[in-house]
Amino acid sequence: MASTGLLVVSNIKQLGKSLRSIEKYVHSLYIHLNVPTSTPPPPVWGRLISQLYADSSSYVGNKVDLRVLVAPLKQHAAVCALQLCKPVDMIFSDTHQPELCDRLRRVLNISQPTIFLGDTNNTDAQLSEAEGQPASQQMYPTVVLGGTFDRIHIGHKIFLTQAVLRACKRLVVGVTTAAMTKGKILPELILPVEQRIAELREFLLDIDNTLQYDIVPIDDPFGPTQHDPDMDMIVVSAETLRGGQKVNEIRASKQLRQLDIFAIDIVESNVHDGIHESKVSSSNTRIDLLGTRWRQPEARPQLPVRPYIIGLTGGIASGKSKMAERLGDMGAHVIDCDKVAHDVYEPGQTCYEKILKHFGDEILASDGRIDRTKLGPRVFNNPQELHTLNSIVWPELMVEVNRRLANLRTASQVPKVVVLEAAVLLKAGWEPNCHEVWSMIVPPEEAIKRVMERNNLSEEEARRRLASQVPNADIVAKSQVIFSSQWDFDFTQRQAERAWQMLNKELDSRTHSSL
Repeated sequence: MASTGLLVVSNIKQLGKSLRSIEKYVHSLYIHLNVPTSTPPPPVWGRLISQLYADSSSYVGNKVDLRVLVAPLKQHAAVCALQLCKPVDMIFSDTHQPELCDRLRRVLNISQPTIFLGDTNNTDAQLSEAEGQPASQQMYPTVVLGGTFDRIHIGHKIFLTQAVLRACKRLVVGVTTAAMTKGKILPELILPVEQRIAELREFLLDIDNTLQYDIVPIDDPFGPTQHDPDMDMIVVSAETLRGGQKVNEIRASKQLRQLDIFAIDIVESNVHDGIHESKVSSSNTRIDLLGTRWRQPEARPQLPVRPYIIGLTGGIASGKSKMAERLGDMGAHVIDCDKVAHDVYEPGQTCYEKILKHFGDEILASDGRIDRTKLGPRVFNNPQELHTLNSIVWPELMVEVNRRLANLRTASQVPKVVVLEAAVLLKAGWEPNCHEVWSMIVPPEEAIKRVMERNNLSEEEARRRLASQVPNADIVAKSQVIFSSQWDFDFTQRQAERAWQMLNKELDSRTHSSL
């Protein structure tokens, strides 16, 4: 199976058929438009390329990384100048173009013969420039644009390509930092700015290596447009047109040259569930990551293979207990560490004796049990005492959990999966006791609202409780699967089902491979 292909397109009307016939052979696909010899200015092809990207999603979805090459549209000898980031394994062509394909094979060092997909007798194969007439054919020395650019998708590719088509020398791209992404959907799942810049640079160099790319992190909406005098045009989306106009207002106040503004239409999403955005967006991509493998688990050779232990954690009011219930209904054996903690607090337990030795008899109720209403005030306003209590309880709690796991392993029917529900999982450093960590997150403001309603607390008290929690970003950094309950019940249920099906498929695959 080829991993990367190049498709020479001469007949845009055959594109859907071509993509369907080759999608099973490639993970990545470059599109080389076989334009007329007397090619018009590159911007002429902007509308056609945008349509090509938009239509391709209905043929290959997100399964193939599609990239339309712009450099060949700018240089008549662009075949010789192609420098692609990914080595190409195979060339496909929708019509019989042996000379062009042979040149491409030589330049890209491809030994396999070209695969011709189309009807070689098709007399209507040639791309015509009339198909691509855009609103403007003008090109500019320096073009600028900005965005988050998290996990480059079709909307980004259209946005970036329109800018590349209109730039003669330089493209400046501002990439928002964490300071500007806090209000985004699932901001904790946004890739680090350094990684986004690296992926952006690779994409841009892939489609056109003839430009100078200045890709910079920005902490405000305007970035280098506020001070760079050598800019000529800004590319915006229809929804950020006002931002482009504001750029010119700022530049006018500083006696800088006004920028021409080119606005592109947003790409509509084909998912309409009231949860995903109506446009193709990075937010939708992050939503689709929920309940999937966020990162691969680390090897835990010290743990028995069965049962497979999932550490389930999350912040206060995140929906962690409900997720444990869902997984239990699907077949997992659930150990609730809050309930186990109540057991180790009982008289006669080692944990009970250690707590009593440190805090004294005054924390006891009349029946001799530890009274949490007496113990709580002693520790929650005293970080040192809270640390002492945790250093007593957490190890003893894990001893009891391990005892219960040992009993499960010797039972007549060993559970396939155990979910260890523990709010303190990460604080206590229990990750090595689990094969992997699954976690629940909700936006901080949603958690505060839930805590106020559930516990009848003031906003100040709710914020204080939230401040003592592990931040969402740290939870995500140590998790293999992420869930979020910020939407409706059914959507959270679908996340749980997706993760459960994925896990069982993986475990079954390991079992079969070991036989």
